[in-house]
Amino acid sequence: MELGEGAPMDDKAKRMRDLLSSFYSPDPSLASSMTQSLNTSSRFATLDTINTTAFDADQYMNLLVQKSNLEGLLQKHVEMAAEIKNLDTDLQMLVYENYNKFISATDTIKRMKNNIAGMETNMEKLLEKIVSVQSRSDGVNTSLFKKREHIEKLHCTRNLLRKVQFIYDLPTRLEKCIKAETYADAVKYYTGAMPIFKAYGDSSFEDCKRKSEAAVATIVKSLQGKVYSDSESIQTRAEAVLLLKRLEFPVESLKVKLFEKLEQFLGNMSDECKDSKVASVHESSDHGKDPDFSPPTANEVSTREFTELILPYKVIFLDSEPELSKLAQNFVSKHFEAINEKIKKHIHSEDLAATIRTIWTDVLLMDDVLPEASLQSFALECGRTAMKNYISSVFSRLSLDISGALAKIHVTHKGEIEEKHALKFILEASKKAMMQGSLDIILDFKRLLDEDVTISMNLRDSAIVWVLEGFQDFFLKLNLYFGLLSGKSDVGIEEVIVERVPRDKVSAGLVLVLAQVSTFIVQNAIPKITEEIASAFSDGTVRRLLNTVFIPAEACRIFQSSSEMFLNLYIKIRNQRISVILNRRFAAPNWAKHKEPREVHMFVDLLLKEFEETRMEVEQILPQSPTRKHRRTESNGSTTSSRSNPLRDDRLSHSNSQKARSQLLETHLAKLFKQKMEIFTKIEHTQESVLTTIVKLSLKSLQEFVRLQTFNRSGFQQIQLDIHFFKSALKDIAEDQAAVDFLLDEVIVACSERCLDPIPLEPPILDRLVQAKVAKSFEPRPMS
Repeated sequence: MELGEGAPMDDKAKRMRDLLSSFYSPDPSLASSMTQSLNTSSRFATLDTINTTAFDADQYMNLLVQKSNLEGLLQKHVEMAAEIKNLDTDLQMLVYENYNKFISATDTIKRMKNNIAGMETNMEKLLEKIVSVQSRSDGVNTSLFKKREHIEKLHCTRNLLRKVQFIYDLPTRLEKCIKAETYADAVKYYTGAMPIFKAYGDSSFEDCKRKSEAAVATIVKSLQGKVYSDSESIQTRAEAVLLLKRLEFPVESLKVKLFEKLEQFLGNMSDECKDSKVASVHESSDHGKDPDFSPPTANEVSTREFTELILPYKVIFLDSEPELSKLAQNFVSKHFEAINEKIKKHIHSEDLAATIRTIWTDVLLMDDVLPEASLQSFALECGRTAMKNYISSVFSRLSLDISGALAKIHVTHKGEIEEKHALKFILEASKKAMMQGSLDIILDFKRLLDEDVTISMNLRDSAIVWVLEGFQDFFLKLNLYFGLLSGKSDVGIEEVIVERVPRDKVSAGLVLVLAQVSTFIVQNAIPKITEEIASAFSDGTVRRLLNTVFIPAEACRIFQSSSEMFLNLYIKIRNQRISVILNRRFAAPNWAKHKEPREVHMFVDLLLKEFEETRMEVEQILPQSPTRKHRRTESNGSTTSSRSNPLRDDRLSHSNSQKARSQLLETHLAKLFKQKMEIFTKIEHTQESVLTTIVKLSLKSLQEFVRLQTFNRSGFQQIQLDIHFFKSALKDIAEDQAAVDFLLDEVIVACSERCLDPIPLEPPILDRLVQAKVAKSFEPRPMS
C-alpha cells in the first residue's frame, strides 16, 4: 500500500496532543505502562507507533521499506521534514509563552515578599490595644452593675404604677367615650383591662370593676341600638356587632336580624342600580346607539360596599358562608335581571358587552373575598340565560319588523288595495327587513363574541349554536306566520302568537306578496345568510353546525313549497271572485226566455275589471318571463278549436236550424281527428304565467256555468256576442292566446250544445255590436 498522501488534519492534531501530554505528564507510570503495552504488541507494529514513547526507529524503517516504494519513501521524507519543522515551531511558541508567565509570577512573588515584611509587627500592636480596651470595658461594667439593676427595678415599678393608674382612670375614660360615641376606643380600653379585673377584680379593684362594667353595659345597649336601627348604615351595624363580639356578647342572637338588614340593603342597592340601568335604556332608545356608553357608577359603588361588608360578617359569624354565598348570588342575579330588562326594551351588542364586562369585574372582586360562593360559575350560568334571552329578543324583533312591513297593507271592505303601488312598497320593505335584519343579527353577534369579555369567550361555541338554532326556528315560525296570514287553518297556533286571518277575509295581494317573499327567501336570503355566517364565524365547527343545527336546504325546501302554495292560493282567490260574478250572471235571467241581444252584457266589464286588477297586482310583484314567447305558439297542438272551426267556417252558409244541428254532429266527428291541446301547464313565478292561468281557469269556469243552463236562440246569441268581445279584449292580458281562443270557442260549443235553437249571429252584426261597445267604453263619464 502506498502512503503518498499526507496524514489527515485530525490525526495530526491528535498526535500533537499526545506528544504534549506525554511530555508534560506528571505520572511516569502512565508512560511505562504504555511502553509495556506496545512492546507486547510489537509483532503487530504499524506505522502509527511513531506517536508513542516506545518508538523503535529501526523497526519503523524496516516496516516502512517493506510497505512503500521509492516514491512513497521520498514523499514520506518530505512529510516528516515538514512535521518536524512544525513541531519545532510549536515547541518554541510554548516555551516563549511559559517563559513570560514564569517571569510574571516571579515578579509577583518578589512584591508580596517586600509588602509583608512589617505585617507581623503591626498585628502584634493591634492585639495589645484590643486587650487593653477589653480590660477597661470590664471595669466599667463592674462599677455600673449595681446602678443598672436599680434603674431596671424603678422602670418596672413605673410601668406597674401606670397600669394601676389606668385601671383607676378606666371608668372616667369609658364615660368620656360614651359621651363622644367613640365605642371602638371604649371597647379597646376595657378589653385591655379585662385580664387585671379577672385577677384582682374581687379585691383591690372591685370598685373600678363595678363602675367599668356599668359603663360597658351602657355601651352594649348603645351598640345593640345601632344594630337594630334602620337609620344606620349596614357598615356601621357590622362594626357594632364586631365590637359586641369583642365584649363577649352572644352575637349569634343578632345574626338573623343582621342578615335580614343586609338582604334589605342589597335589595335597595339592586333596585337603585336597576332603575339607573332602565333610565339609560330609555335614553339609549331615544338617542340611538351611544358610543360612549358606560355602566352606571351605582353598580360599582354597591359592589364595593358589599365586598367591604363580607369580611366583617365572615369574622363575626364564623359559619356564615352559606348565607353570604346566597346573598352574593342574589346580588349577581339582580344585575342580570337588570340586563334582561334592558334586553326586553332593546339593547345594542356593544352596550350588552360593556354591561357584562362590568358585572364580571364585580364578580371577580366578590369572588376574592368569598370564594365559597363559586360566583364565577354562577355568573356564567346567568350569562348563559342572558345570552339566550338576547338571541331570542333579536329574532323576535326581526319577526316584528317583517310582520310590521306586511301589516301596512290596508284593505277596504271589498278587499281592494287602497294605494296603487302599495304592494310593491310592501314587498320591498319586507325584503329589506328580512335581509338587513338578518345581516345585522350576524354582525351584532360577531361584535359581541369578539369582545374581550370572559363570559362571551366562555360561551362562544354555545352562542354560535344558539344563533344557528335561532335562524332555524325563525324561518320555521316565519313560515307558520305566513300561513296564518294566508288563512291557513292547519297551523300550530300555539307556536306563533298571531291571530289567524279567516280565509274569506284574506287579501289576494297579500297572498301574492307572501309568495314572492318566500321566493326571495329561497333564492337570496338563505344563501346570503349562510354565506355571512360562514364568513363571520370562520370555524370548522360552524361548517358542521350549518348542516345539523341550521339546515339551509330544509328551510329552502319549506319556503319553496310555501311559495308554490301561496301562488296557487292567489290564483284560487282571484278565480273565486270571478266565479261569484259568473254565478250572479247565470243565476239571474231565464236563459230559455232570453231577449234578443242588444249589446255586450255588463258582466263582461266586471270580468275585465277583475283581470285588470289582477294584472296590476302581478306587475307590481312578479317579474316578467325571461323567455317570452309569441302568443300564438306557447301551447302545443292546433291553434284552432277542434269543435268550433267547422261551425265558424260554415255558419254563413247554413241559415236554418236543421243545418245548424247537423253541423254539431260534424264538430264532434272532427274532434276525434284533431291533436289534443294542453290547456293547463305548470305555474311559474312570472307575470305571464299567473295571468294566463287565471284567465284560463276563468274561461273554464264560464264553460261549466254555461253547461248548467238551457238557452234559447237569443241566449245563445248573447253568449256568442260576449265571447266575441272577449277575444279582442283578452289579447293584452293573456300570454297564451291560442289556448285562450280555444277555451272561448269551447264556451260557444258548450252553449250551442245546451241551446234549443243554436242559430248564431251574422259576423257583421257581431262586429257592429262590439264596435258600439268599444266606442261606449271610450266615452267620457260625467262627473258625479
